Amino acid sequence: MVFASEMEAGAVILNIAYGYTIEPFHRDHLVQITNLALDHFAKAATPGTWMVDIIPALKHLPSWLPGAGFKRIAQAWREQLLGIADRPYAFVKAQMDSGKYKPSYLSNIFNTHGVPEPGSEGEIVAKWTAASLYTGGADTTVSSMECFFLAMALYPEVQRKAQDEIERVLGPGRLPKMADRPSLPYINAIVKEVLRWHPVAPMAIPHMSTADDNCGKYFIPKGSIIMPNIWAMMHDPTTYNDPMAFKPERFLETEGHVPEMDPHSIAFGFGRRICPGRFLADNTVYLSVAQSLTVFDISNATQEGIAITKSPKFEPGVISHPTPFQCSIAVRGPSEEALILSVEQEHPWEPSDASDLEKVGYKIDTSVPDKISSRR
Repeated sequence: MVFASEMEAGAVILNIAYGYTIEPFHRDHLVQITNLALDHFAKAATPGTWMVDIIPALKHLPSWLPGAGFKRIAQAWREQLLGIADRPYAFVKAQMDSGKYKPSYLSNIFNTHGVPEPGSEGEIVAKWTAASLYTGGADTTVSSMECFFLAMALYPEVQRKAQDEIERVLGPGRLPKMADRPSLPYINAIVKEVLRWHPVAPMAIPHMSTADDNCGKYFIPKGSIIMPNIWAMMHDPTTYNDPMAFKPERFLETEGHVPEMDPHSIAFGFGRRICPGRFLADNTVYLSVAQSLTVFDISNATQEGIAITKSPKFEPGVISHPTPFQCSIAVRGPSEEALILSVEQEHPWEPSDASDLEKVGYKIDTSVPDKISSRR
Protein backbone atom coordinates (compact mmCIF):
# COMPACT_ATOMS: atom_id res chain seq x y z
CA MET A 1 0.00 0.00 0.00
CA VAL A 2 2.84 2.43 0.87
CA PHE A 3 4.54 1.56 -2.42
CA ALA A 4 1.34 2.24 -4.40
CA SER A 5 0.76 5.56 -2.60
CA GLU A 6 4.35 6.65 -3.20
CA MET A 7 4.14 5.75 -6.88
CA GLU A 8 0.84 7.60 -7.34
CA ALA A 9 2.10 10.76 -5.61
CA GLY A 10 5.40 10.56 -7.46
CA ALA A 11 3.74 10.06 -10.84
CA VAL A 12 1.50 13.11 -10.45
CA ILE A 13 4.04 15.59 -9.11
CA LEU A 14 7.04 14.53 -11.23
CA ASN A 15 4.89 14.88 -14.34
CA ILE A 16 3.76 18.36 -13.31
CA ALA A 17 7.23 19.54 -12.29
CA TYR A 18 9.38 17.93 -15.00
CA GLY A 19 7.14 16.18 -17.52
CA TYR A 20 8.71 12.96 -16.25
CA THR A 21 6.83 9.64 -16.57
CA ILE A 22 7.74 7.07 -13.94
CA GLU A 23 8.22 3.32 -14.34
CA PRO A 24 4.63 2.03 -14.13
CA PHE A 25 5.09 -1.56 -13.01
CA HIS A 26 8.14 -1.59 -10.74
CA ARG A 27 10.14 0.77 -8.57
CA ASP A 28 11.22 3.96 -10.30
CA HIS A 29 14.77 5.06 -9.48
CA LEU A 30 13.95 8.78 -9.30
CA VAL A 31 11.03 8.13 -6.95
CA GLN A 32 13.24 5.88 -4.80
CA ILE A 33 16.13 8.29 -4.42
CA THR A 34 13.80 11.23 -3.83
CA ASN A 35 11.87 9.40 -1.12
CA LEU A 36 15.14 8.34 0.50
CA ALA A 37 16.40 11.94 0.50
CA LEU A 38 13.09 13.17 1.95
CA ASP A 39 13.22 10.50 4.64
CA HIS A 40 16.68 11.69 5.63
CA PHE A 41 15.71 15.35 5.43
CA ALA A 42 12.81 14.72 7.82
CA LYS A 43 15.17 13.02 10.26
CA ALA A 44 17.71 15.82 9.97
CA ALA A 45 15.04 18.41 10.75
CA THR A 46 13.50 16.60 13.72
CA PRO A 47 14.20 18.66 16.88
CA GLY A 48 16.35 16.92 19.47
CA THR A 49 17.73 14.28 17.12
CA TRP A 50 21.24 15.68 16.87
CA MET A 51 23.47 16.72 19.75
CA VAL A 52 24.98 19.47 17.60
CA ASP A 53 21.61 21.25 17.64
CA ILE A 54 21.86 21.39 21.43
CA ILE A 55 25.61 22.09 21.61
CA PRO A 56 26.40 24.14 18.47
CA ALA A 57 30.14 24.15 19.22
CA LEU A 58 30.25 20.49 18.12
CA LYS A 59 30.03 21.68 14.51
CA HIS A 60 33.72 22.62 14.73
CA LEU A 61 34.82 19.01 15.34
CA PRO A 62 36.61 17.33 12.40
CA SER A 63 34.43 14.72 10.74
CA TRP A 64 36.94 11.89 11.39
CA LEU A 65 36.78 12.37 15.18
CA PRO A 66 34.78 9.78 17.15
CA GLY A 67 31.44 11.33 18.03
CA ALA A 68 31.41 13.51 14.92
CA GLY A 69 29.70 10.96 12.73
CA PHE A 70 26.82 13.40 12.32
CA LYS A 71 29.05 15.42 9.97
CA ARG A 72 29.64 12.44 7.69
CA ILE A 73 25.94 11.66 7.68
CA ALA A 74 25.12 15.31 6.95
CA GLN A 75 27.51 15.37 3.99
CA ALA A 76 26.02 12.21 2.49
CA TRP A 77 22.47 13.42 3.02
CA ARG A 78 23.36 16.81 1.53
CA GLU A 79 24.61 15.13 -1.64
CA GLN A 80 21.35 13.22 -1.85
CA LEU A 81 19.28 16.38 -1.48
CA LEU A 82 21.32 18.22 -4.12
CA GLY A 83 20.94 15.23 -6.43
CA ILE A 84 17.15 15.26 -6.38
CA ALA A 85 17.25 18.88 -7.59
CA ASP A 86 20.14 18.56 -10.06
CA ARG A 87 19.22 15.32 -11.79
CA PRO A 88 15.66 16.04 -13.01
CA TYR A 89 16.72 19.61 -13.85
CA ALA A 90 19.41 18.22 -16.15
CA PHE A 91 16.85 15.76 -17.55
CA VAL A 92 14.51 18.59 -18.64
CA LYS A 93 17.38 20.54 -20.20
CA ALA A 94 18.44 17.46 -22.17
CA GLN A 95 14.86 16.82 -23.29
CA MET A 96 14.49 20.40 -24.52
CA ASP A 97 17.81 20.24 -26.35
CA SER A 98 16.56 17.14 -28.16
CA GLY A 99 13.22 18.81 -28.97
CA LYS A 100 11.08 16.05 -27.45
CA TYR A 101 10.21 17.55 -24.09
CA LYS A 102 6.76 17.41 -22.51
CA PRO A 103 4.99 20.45 -21.03
CA SER A 104 5.90 20.94 -17.38
CA TYR A 105 6.54 23.60 -14.78
CA LEU A 106 10.26 23.68 -15.58
CA SER A 107 9.95 23.57 -19.37
CA ASN A 108 7.47 26.45 -19.16
CA ILE A 109 10.05 28.50 -17.24
CA PHE A 110 12.68 27.74 -19.89
CA ASN A 111 10.31 28.64 -22.73
CA THR A 112 9.17 31.85 -21.07
CA HIS A 113 12.44 33.16 -19.61
CA GLY A 114 15.11 31.12 -21.38
CA VAL A 115 17.47 28.58 -19.84
CA PRO A 116 19.31 30.31 -16.97
CA GLU A 117 23.08 30.56 -16.94
CA PRO A 118 24.75 27.81 -14.89
CA GLY A 119 25.27 28.92 -11.30
CA SER A 120 23.09 32.01 -11.71
CA GLU A 121 20.36 33.05 -9.32
CA GLY A 122 17.85 32.22 -12.04
CA GLU A 123 19.09 28.65 -12.23
CA ILE A 124 18.97 28.25 -8.45
CA VAL A 125 15.41 29.58 -8.30
CA ALA A 126 14.18 27.44 -11.21
CA LYS A 127 15.90 24.30 -9.95
CA TRP A 128 14.74 24.50 -6.35
CA THR A 129 11.20 25.71 -6.96
CA ALA A 130 10.73 22.69 -9.23
CA ALA A 131 12.28 20.40 -6.63
CA SER A 132 10.09 21.87 -3.90
CA LEU A 133 6.98 20.72 -5.78
CA TYR A 134 8.01 17.14 -5.10
CA THR A 135 9.72 17.54 -1.75
CA GLY A 136 6.76 19.48 -0.38
CA GLY A 137 3.96 17.41 -1.84
CA ALA A 138 4.87 13.76 -2.33
CA ASP A 139 5.53 12.46 1.18
CA THR A 140 2.74 14.55 2.70
CA THR A 141 0.20 13.05 0.29
CA VAL A 142 1.48 9.55 1.07
CA SER A 143 1.05 10.20 4.80
CA SER A 144 -2.55 11.35 4.28
CA MET A 145 -3.41 8.25 2.26
CA GLU A 146 -1.79 5.95 4.82
CA CYS A 147 -3.93 7.59 7.50
CA PHE A 148 -7.01 7.11 5.32
CA PHE A 149 -6.42 3.37 4.89
CA LEU A 150 -5.70 3.01 8.61
CA ALA A 151 -8.92 4.83 9.49
CA MET A 152 -10.99 2.68 7.12
CA ALA A 153 -9.53 -0.47 8.68
CA LEU A 154 -10.35 0.73 12.20
CA TYR A 155 -13.72 2.38 11.46
CA PRO A 156 -15.66 0.09 9.06
CA GLU A 157 -18.92 1.93 9.74
CA VAL A 158 -17.41 5.08 8.19
CA GLN A 159 -16.45 3.11 5.10
CA ARG A 160 -19.97 1.69 4.73
CA LYS A 161 -21.55 5.15 4.92
CA ALA A 162 -19.12 6.48 2.30
CA GLN A 163 -19.76 3.60 -0.08
CA ASP A 164 -23.51 3.99 0.36
CA GLU A 165 -23.21 7.66 -0.62
CA ILE A 166 -21.13 6.85 -3.71
CA GLU A 167 -23.60 4.18 -4.85
CA ARG A 168 -26.58 6.45 -4.22
CA VAL A 169 -25.13 9.48 -6.02
CA LEU A 170 -23.12 7.92 -8.86
CA GLY A 171 -24.69 4.53 -9.41
CA PRO A 172 -22.65 1.63 -10.84
CA GLY A 173 -20.08 1.60 -13.60
CA ARG A 174 -17.99 4.72 -13.13
CA LEU A 175 -15.42 6.30 -10.86
CA PRO A 176 -15.94 9.61 -9.03
CA LYS A 177 -14.56 12.71 -10.75
CA MET A 178 -13.81 16.23 -9.56
CA ALA A 179 -17.19 17.36 -10.89
CA ASP A 180 -18.88 14.95 -8.46
CA ARG A 181 -17.28 16.48 -5.39
CA PRO A 182 -20.11 18.90 -4.45
CA SER A 183 -22.53 15.94 -4.52
CA LEU A 184 -20.47 13.81 -2.12
CA PRO A 185 -20.57 15.60 1.27
CA TYR A 186 -19.66 12.52 3.30
CA ILE A 187 -16.58 11.85 1.14
CA ASN A 188 -15.57 15.49 1.64
CA ALA A 189 -16.04 15.05 5.37
CA ILE A 190 -13.71 12.03 5.30
CA VAL A 191 -11.05 14.12 3.54
CA LYS A 192 -11.35 16.78 6.23
CA GLU A 193 -11.18 14.20 9.00
CA VAL A 194 -8.07 12.61 7.47
CA LEU A 195 -6.39 16.03 7.63
CA ARG A 196 -7.53 16.59 11.22
CA TRP A 197 -7.17 13.12 12.75
CA HIS A 198 -3.43 13.02 12.19
CA PRO A 199 -1.83 16.12 10.61
CA VAL A 200 0.99 15.15 8.27
CA ALA A 201 3.20 17.86 9.83
CA PRO A 202 2.18 17.77 13.52
CA MET A 203 4.50 20.65 14.48
CA ALA A 204 4.27 22.38 11.09
CA ILE A 205 7.52 23.54 9.50
CA PRO A 206 9.76 25.58 11.83
CA HIS A 207 10.33 29.20 10.84
CA MET A 208 12.51 31.94 12.31
CA SER A 209 11.29 35.41 13.20
CA THR A 210 13.23 38.09 11.32
CA ALA A 211 12.30 40.88 13.75
CA ASP A 212 10.94 41.39 17.26
CA ASP A 213 7.20 40.77 17.26
CA ASN A 214 4.20 40.48 19.54
CA CYS A 215 1.43 37.90 19.34
CA GLY A 216 -1.30 38.64 21.84
CA LYS A 217 0.37 38.73 25.25
CA TYR A 218 3.52 37.00 23.99
CA PHE A 219 6.74 38.76 22.99
CA ILE A 220 8.67 36.95 20.23
CA PRO A 221 12.31 38.10 19.97
CA LYS A 222 14.08 38.30 16.64
CA GLY A 223 15.71 34.97 15.79
CA SER A 224 13.15 32.85 17.63
CA ILE A 225 12.27 29.46 16.13
CA ILE A 226 8.48 29.25 15.80
CA MET A 227 6.90 25.78 15.78
CA PRO A 228 3.07 25.87 15.64
CA ASN A 229 1.61 22.82 17.38
CA ILE A 230 -0.86 21.82 14.68
CA TRP A 231 -1.54 18.46 16.34
CA ALA A 232 -2.72 20.18 19.52
CA MET A 233 -4.94 22.56 17.53
CA MET A 234 -6.52 19.61 15.70
CA HIS A 235 -7.15 17.73 18.96
CA ASP A 236 -8.39 20.59 21.12
CA PRO A 237 -11.56 19.25 22.81
CA THR A 238 -12.98 22.78 22.96
CA THR A 239 -12.89 22.84 19.14
CA TYR A 240 -13.45 19.18 18.23
CA ASN A 241 -15.73 16.87 20.17
CA ASP A 242 -14.09 13.50 21.00
CA PRO A 243 -10.96 14.56 19.09
CA MET A 244 -9.12 11.22 19.19
CA ALA A 245 -11.93 9.43 17.30
CA PHE A 246 -12.29 9.40 13.51
CA LYS A 247 -15.71 11.02 12.99
CA PRO A 248 -16.38 12.60 9.57
CA GLU A 249 -19.89 13.50 10.77
CA ARG A 250 -18.39 16.32 12.82
CA PHE A 251 -18.10 18.36 9.60
CA LEU A 252 -21.66 17.79 8.37
CA GLU A 253 -24.47 20.23 9.04
CA THR A 254 -27.49 18.38 10.42
CA GLU A 255 -30.46 19.36 12.52
CA GLY A 256 -29.17 20.44 15.91
CA HIS A 257 -25.50 20.13 14.89
CA VAL A 258 -23.25 22.94 13.71
CA PRO A 259 -20.23 21.71 11.70
CA GLU A 260 -16.95 21.86 13.58
CA MET A 261 -14.06 23.99 12.31
CA ASP A 262 -12.74 23.08 8.86
CA PRO A 263 -9.16 21.77 9.35
CA HIS A 264 -8.06 23.16 5.98
CA SER A 265 -7.51 26.49 7.76
CA ILE A 266 -4.77 24.88 9.87
CA ALA A 267 -3.47 21.74 8.15
CA PHE A 268 -1.50 23.50 5.40
CA GLY A 269 0.29 26.10 7.52
CA PHE A 270 -0.19 29.80 8.00
CA GLY A 271 0.33 33.24 6.47
CA ARG A 272 2.78 33.80 3.64
CA ARG A 273 4.35 30.40 4.30
CA ILE A 274 1.13 28.46 3.79
CA CYS A 275 1.59 25.45 1.50
CA PRO A 276 1.34 26.69 -2.12
CA GLY A 277 0.34 23.20 -3.28
CA ARG A 278 -2.59 22.84 -0.88
CA PHE A 279 -5.24 22.83 -3.61
CA LEU A 280 -3.46 20.12 -5.61
CA ALA A 281 -2.93 18.07 -2.44
CA ASP A 282 -6.56 18.40 -1.38
CA ASN A 283 -7.88 17.40 -4.81
CA THR A 284 -5.46 14.47 -5.04
CA VAL A 285 -6.53 13.13 -1.65
CA TYR A 286 -10.22 13.57 -2.55
CA LEU A 287 -9.87 11.61 -5.80
CA SER A 288 -7.79 8.87 -4.17
CA VAL A 289 -10.24 8.50 -1.28
CA ALA A 290 -13.38 8.55 -3.45
CA GLN A 291 -12.05 6.20 -6.11
CA SER A 292 -10.54 3.76 -3.58
CA LEU A 293 -13.86 3.48 -1.75
CA THR A 294 -15.67 2.93 -5.04
CA VAL A 295 -13.74 -0.20 -6.01
CA PHE A 296 -12.15 -1.54 -2.80
CA ASP A 297 -13.22 -2.90 0.56
CA ILE A 298 -10.66 -2.05 3.24
CA SER A 299 -10.64 -4.07 6.45
CA ASN A 300 -8.46 -4.83 9.44
CA ALA A 301 -6.13 -7.78 8.95
CA THR A 302 -6.85 -10.64 11.34
CA GLN A 303 -4.91 -13.50 12.88
CA GLU A 304 -7.00 -16.45 14.08
CA GLY A 305 -10.05 -14.22 13.88
CA ILE A 306 -8.56 -11.45 16.02
CA ALA A 307 -7.89 -7.98 14.59
CA ILE A 308 -4.16 -7.29 14.33
CA THR A 309 -4.31 -3.47 14.45
CA LYS A 310 -6.23 -2.45 17.57
CA SER A 311 -5.43 1.27 17.78
CA PRO A 312 -3.70 3.92 15.67
CA LYS A 313 -0.02 4.60 16.30
CA PHE A 314 2.13 7.17 14.55
CA GLU A 315 5.83 7.81 14.05
CA PRO A 316 7.45 11.10 15.09
CA GLY A 317 9.01 13.36 12.50
CA VAL A 318 8.61 16.59 10.57
CA ILE A 319 6.38 14.54 8.26
CA SER A 320 4.65 11.93 10.41
CA HIS A 321 3.34 8.59 9.15
CA PRO A 322 1.37 5.81 10.80
CA THR A 323 3.59 3.07 12.15
CA PRO A 324 3.53 0.10 9.74
CA PHE A 325 0.19 -1.69 10.00
CA GLN A 326 -1.57 -4.57 8.29
CA CYS A 327 -4.90 -4.28 6.52
CA SER A 328 -6.80 -6.17 3.86
CA ILE A 329 -7.66 -4.45 0.55
CA ALA A 330 -9.99 -6.42 -1.72
CA VAL A 331 -11.83 -5.58 -4.93
CA ARG A 332 -15.50 -5.21 -4.04
CA GLY A 333 -16.81 -7.43 -6.83
CA PRO A 334 -16.67 -8.43 -10.52
CA SER A 335 -18.15 -5.13 -11.74
CA GLU A 336 -15.54 -3.13 -9.79
CA GLU A 337 -12.78 -5.35 -11.17
CA ALA A 338 -14.05 -4.71 -14.69
CA LEU A 339 -14.12 -0.96 -13.95
CA ILE A 340 -10.47 -1.02 -12.85
CA LEU A 341 -9.44 -2.90 -15.99
CA SER A 342 -11.43 -0.55 -18.25
CA VAL A 343 -9.69 2.50 -16.79
CA GLU A 344 -6.29 0.94 -17.46
CA GLN A 345 -7.32 0.26 -21.07
CA GLU A 346 -8.73 3.76 -21.62
CA HIS A 347 -5.75 5.49 -20.00
CA PRO A 348 -2.68 3.30 -20.62
CA TRP A 349 0.66 4.25 -19.13
CA GLU A 350 2.96 6.33 -21.30
CA PRO A 351 6.48 4.98 -21.89
CA SER A 352 8.73 5.61 -18.91
CA ASP A 353 11.41 8.30 -19.01
CA ALA A 354 13.69 6.33 -16.68
CA SER A 355 16.16 5.39 -19.43
CA ASP A 356 16.47 9.03 -20.54
CA LEU A 357 17.06 10.06 -16.95
CA GLU A 358 20.05 7.73 -16.75
CA LYS A 359 21.68 9.55 -19.66
CA VAL A 360 22.12 12.83 -17.78
CA GLY A 361 25.11 11.42 -15.93
CA TYR A 362 24.32 11.95 -12.26
CA LYS A 363 25.23 9.16 -9.86
CA ILE A 364 23.39 9.11 -6.56
CA ASP A 365 24.57 6.73 -3.84
CA THR A 366 21.64 5.17 -2.01
CA SER A 367 23.87 3.19 0.37
CA VAL A 368 24.70 6.12 2.67
CA PRO A 369 25.44 5.91 6.40
CA ASP A 370 22.20 6.01 8.33
CA LYS A 371 22.14 5.73 12.12
CA ILE A 372 18.35 5.89 12.33
CA SER A 373 16.07 3.10 11.14
CA SER A 374 13.86 4.00 8.19
CA ARG A 375 10.17 3.21 7.88
CA ARG A 376 10.98 2.08 4.35
